[in-house]
Amino acid sequence: MMRFTLPLVVFLVLAAFLYKGLGRDTREVPSPLVGKIAPAFVLPNLQDAAKQFSPADMQGKVWLLNVWASWCGACKDEHPLLMELSKQNIVPIVGLDYKDRRADGLATLQQAGNPYTLTVMDADGKVGFDYGVYGVPETYVIDKKGMIAYKLIGAVSAQNLRETILPLVAELEKK
Repeated sequence: MMRFTLPLVVFLVLAAFLYKGLGRDTREVPSPLVGKIAPAFVLPNLQDAAKQFSPADMQGKVWLLNVWASWCGACKDEHPLLMELSKQNIVPIVGLDYKDRRADGLATLQQAGNPYTLTVMDADGKVGFDYGVYGVPETYVIDKKGMIAYKLIGAVSAQNLRETILPLVAELEKK
């Protein structure tokens, strides 16, 4: 009887861990960057490579960093929602064109519309790596001090925009 107890206990512990892990929302992966200053970078503007952008340029503003690419299907799914958000002028949206070719990024924005206040090129993916990008799309809410307040893995949906992102932006604007 005793020789079956240990394997049973081990099995139950493993089953509990699997149950907990499988029940998690994959878009809510904890990021070690939330609550920390956003990694600094300087990248060229997608539309005008002579111009550069750094997160320091947004100091004193609450803003969104949306990581996208022309080759990303989920990015195309969230694009109309970002276009609508942009028209409402609630929060600046900075686009980070990730591991893409300039011509492809420009063509995508010309065809689908441009929801971004500005867009920068991360052709080699180094900035995405610094931000812990798992894949595109990803969206970060960054506060007035340059701290990452929230990270969304996957496409922005009407629900997470309404229930999480916009309330957080409103709260951060008050600070």
